[in-house]
Order: sequence, then C-alpha cells, then structure tokens
Amino acid sequence: MVIYPAIDIKQGKCVRLMQGRFEDVTVYADSPVEVALKWERLGAKYIHLVDLDGALAGERINRSVIEQIASTVKVPVQLGGGIRTLEAIKSLLESGVTRVILGTSAVKNQALVQEAVATYGEKIVIGIDAKDGKVAIEGWEKVSDFCAVSFAQKMQTLGVKTIIYTDIARDGMLRGPNIPAMQEMVQNLDIDVIASGGVSNVDDIKDLKDTGVEGAIVGKALYTGNVDLEEALKV
Repeated sequence: MVIYPAIDIKQGKCVRLMQGRFEDVTVYADSPVEVALKWERLGAKYIHLVDLDGALAGERINRSVIEQIASTVKVPVQLGGGIRTLEAIKSLLESGVTRVILGTSAVKNQALVQEAVATYGEKIVIGIDAKDGKVAIEGWEKVSDFCAVSFAQKMQTLGVKTIIYTDIARDGMLRGPNIPAMQEMVQNLDIDVIASGGVSNVDDIKDLKDTGVEGAIVGKALYTGNVDLEEALKV
C-alpha cells in the first residue's frame, strides 16, 4: 500500500482545512517545496498535491509553486484542484506532474474524462469526494445527485484506472477513516482505490490496508505529529 503525504496549497502556502471549509484554515509551512522535500527525504514514494485556490476558482493560482515541487522532488507527484479542461491537463503533465486528478469536471463533463483517458491513460485519476454517500463538487461547496459508488463504477467503464475516495466528514478531523465506505468502494470496483480523509494514527493505516485500498492519503496527522511517516511506511 502506498502512503501519499498530502500537501494542500493555498495562496502559495502549505495549509490544512477542516472538512474542506475554506474559512477553517491552518497554515503549516510557508514553503510547500520544503515540505515536499521533507516527505521525500523521509521515504515517501509519491506526493499528493491539492491546489485549494484552484478547486474553488477553477484556475491555476498556485501554478508556479506546483511546477517548482514537480521539478524539485525526484518522486512522482499527483495534483488535484480546479483541473477542468484538456488544455490544463496537457499543460500540467508537460510541467512535470505525473498524474492529474479530476473532481468537479468529472461530474459535470464526462466527455472530458473520456477524452482525457483516451489521450493520457493512467495519468488521469478521478477524485470522488463524498458527503453522506453523495459526490460533492466545486471545492466541496455543492453536492451532486450522484451516489459515490455508482459514479465510481461509471468512471471505471470510461477506462479510469485509479480513483481517490474522500469522506468529507472525516477530512482533517483526525477521527479515523470511514472503513465501511472504503470497503464498499473496493468491493464494487476492479480498479485502484486510494483512501483519503480521517487518518489519525498508524492503526488507521493498518485498518485501511485490510480493506484492500491501493494507497492512503495522509495529511493533517503528519503535520500534527500523530503519524510518523517513517513508521507508517514500515507498516
């Protein structure tokens, strides 16, 4: 199982939100690049980036920081947040990002997913962020009518190879992940599922491993010291 340290970027800084609320923000570092280098140094094999400003505005406000991270670390990086056109996908992949994560755009524009997967294959990841089992969009500000599991199955039929499944209620709360929801997602799909939201300690990572997820994104718990990355990687 892959551990993905998360770096959420807002106005060029490394931050964490509570349950995706933009008013509930804590700044953990002024330099996301330094944070990425730290996680790489401690053994991370992949880094998960989120452009929070991009998620809300649908624009690349933190473009230069993201490019700097991609060109500085030697491990691959994946990026989500406001990626809504084929041009944006192309540009990010050319700038050194390994995988791009489509969220809102996947819900609103499935033709884009089809075209992106046809062009870029496994470099396209779908982020499914759920509130009470329904898919949330636009920086989690709105909830769609899609059931998370059936939407994931739809993405699988379009050729998507990886989804990231986030339980918004658990995100940034350090209350443990939603294990039954992760299990349900894994059991209903034949593609990779990366779990996100709620990891509070190494036991949570062990529990997630038992569900069969391909990886776990760990954010706030790394910044508070609740999870030691080197210990988590050993597990």
